[in-house]
Amino acid sequence: MDKLVYNGNGDYSFSRKADFAEFGVLDATTVQKTFDFAYDMTFGAIGQHREHRSEGTAGRKNGEIFADTFQGKLAEFAIYFSLKNQFEVSAPNLDKWALGKWDAFDLSVNGANVAIKSTKWFGQLLLLETEDWDEEGNYKPNGENGRYDLLFLVRMKPCCSEILQQQRLFYSNRAHRETLQTALSAQTWAYDTPRFITRAELVALIEKGFSIPRGSTLNGKTRMDANNYYCQLADMHPVTELAQRFYGNK
Repeated sequence: MDKLVYNGNGDYSFSRKADFAEFGVLDATTVQKTFDFAYDMTFGAIGQHREHRSEGTAGRKNGEIFADTFQGKLAEFAIYFSLKNQFEVSAPNLDKWALGKWDAFDLSVNGANVAIKSTKWFGQLLLLETEDWDEEGNYKPNGENGRYDLLFLVRMKPCCSEILQQQRLFYSNRAHRETLQTALSAQTWAYDTPRFITRAELVALIEKGFSIPRGSTLNGKTRMDANNYYCQLADMHPVTELAQRFYGNK
């Protein structure tokens, strides 16, 4: 696996890139269920997600949290539909937790605990906030349940955040449910080939210092709000290799 290229002055760039190639499209029923979940967890105030990232400095509005929640849950369904015909996969959980409570893992695949991250369709990095992970690759907020066997990254197209920005809702704490639902249901929600790394590979990345500090920039544009471990998407395994992990030679 390759590190990012350091350009000086706190700026980093990718050493390799992977183009987006559509792998699947999520059906309207799945999108509706995901919308209901994300809206209730944010604008609807039935459940709550945290306002700050672990080491982040920016307080997030409901619109920002909604975009992350909606896209993240779509990514879970993308993994579920990609794997359910070949493996024993638990369905994404749509329970609406109170603030400070969350699932111990995103999905279970053949008994392996799986964490799923999502990013925009042009994203190139798996990012993991350093404050959340110990040197043995355990997710600290989950305590004794923080061991993940696999970590997936899913790229979604279009970008939910951009749609909310167009609707002037991204930095808002309020949104009309039907208006937002109409805007999102009009989209075709596609994902490209999901990619993964193993727990052992995560530990190796941590040991080798694959990290990007808070305040640095990516390609001179995106400023990091927190310290993050990273893996470049192009270095991750495509989901088509997962069968070898469970059934064949590793």
